[in-house]
Amino acid sequence: MSVQVENVFARAKQGELRADAIIVGYTPGNQTLESRDPFDESVIGQVEACTEEQVNLAVAAARTSFEQGEWRKLAPAERKQRMQAWVALLEQNQEELAALDCVDGGKPITECLNTDIPETINTLAWYAEAVDKVFGKVAPTGDDTLGLVVNEPIGVVAAVLPWNFPAQMFAWKVGPALVTGNSVIVKPAEQTSLSAWRMVQLAHQAGIPEGALQLVTGLGEQTGMPLGLHPDVDMVSFTGSTEVGRLFLQYSAQSNLKEVVLECGGKSPQLVFDDVEDLDAIVDDVLAAAFWNMGENCSCGSRLLVQKGIKEPLLDKLCSRLSGWKLGDPKETDTMVGPMVEPVHFNKVKAMVEQAREQGARLRYGGNTPALGAGLFVEPTIFDDVSADMTLFRDEVFGPVLAVTEFSTEEEAVSLANQTQYGLAASLYTSHMGRAHRVSRALKAGTVSINCFSEGDISTPFGGYGQSGFGGRDNGLEAMDQYLQKKTIWYNQA
Repeated sequence: MSVQVENVFARAKQGELRADAIIVGYTPGNQTLESRDPFDESVIGQVEACTEEQVNLAVAAARTSFEQGEWRKLAPAERKQRMQAWVALLEQNQEELAALDCVDGGKPITECLNTDIPETINTLAWYAEAVDKVFGKVAPTGDDTLGLVVNEPIGVVAAVLPWNFPAQMFAWKVGPALVTGNSVIVKPAEQTSLSAWRMVQLAHQAGIPEGALQLVTGLGEQTGMPLGLHPDVDMVSFTGSTEVGRLFLQYSAQSNLKEVVLECGGKSPQLVFDDVEDLDAIVDDVLAAAFWNMGENCSCGSRLLVQKGIKEPLLDKLCSRLSGWKLGDPKETDTMVGPMVEPVHFNKVKAMVEQAREQGARLRYGGNTPALGAGLFVEPTIFDDVSADMTLFRDEVFGPVLAVTEFSTEEEAVSLANQTQYGLAASLYTSHMGRAHRVSRALKAGTVSINCFSEGDISTPFGGYGQSGFGGRDNGLEAMDQYLQKKTIWYNQA
């Protein structure tokens, strides 16, 4: 492992890691929360526990920066240059960032090194390149008038992040919000604040003004809520639970009707039809959809709908392949499944496993909570004979638990898939092109992958239907729209 990774692991072991608020003119205080390694529950460092006082300071600094235009008024080419300098620093420090997310969130280090941090950097690089690729419009008017439709940054943006993909979600929000000229305040999850703190430091080192990108850390009730209620925050972009997403809508209504963009929960279906020619070829994708990142993933394919006749052979193959997935310390390079992020979440997932048993679902694989580390592990678990009225079919687990349901016809498959309050993602497997087209159009989901599990890439918008969220999309040029407002400028040349 690299020196950067080993250095972070050593500092974590000594409890020396830290994430403080980064606010213009502010000296970090002494009120802190313990940051713990989910593997063994050891204290790896401290996170500053900000309150409304720090939120007010950050918002005031962001407003001043925005109105003065130290970032907003820069030529797009200059903003691009500074963003690219930031990307270069992130590339130099990517092993450090990977190690921070590993010890902070219990994420396997191999995933952090090979997927999370490279994708984080790629996202910011992509938006850096897109700075000068967004154009306004000229309205079709008569010769005596001229109508311009121009894009302007919305103002002060609060980016409220989840704990499951700390660095990636930072990039998904900060990238498009920053390049469009806004002043951004990042509020990371209190469980996983370390990589966000380091990335903001590197941004300032690269020449991004301090007032244009700030960080507040701490509990949601003490920092997230004041951001949502603050009358001088123009927009909140939130990724997290549907429950908290509802709160941000309330905060907006109670304050200045700030814009709110939500990306919330999911209960994504995977549909496997009996015309799939090679079941072996789809096993890895089905398992990745269900168990990647310990199932702590909004687009997790947690419902497997399988056509009658192929369920047993497919389940046999899934269970056989799962036996090779190693549970263990996320800091070890061969670990594929780490712990749940914290005891509260572990208890929730464990309770849902027990409830599935009680409601009559048939356990086909896993179901145990191995005594590894501090005991926050849930084995990858597969339940069969899950009916549509069971809790496991309806509710998001956000853990490594797959619900299997059999169907007979294409119509039944679509009906079962759409029996959810969510609509973030879906996957379908078929060898029939016509079926692929019909079913993908019929599924109520923001992203549908065919013969694979995928969320698309940086060029494609990501977001959901129903209670999975609304108001905008992450990724793609479409993500920039939510951080811009349209202005019409009308000239009368008479």
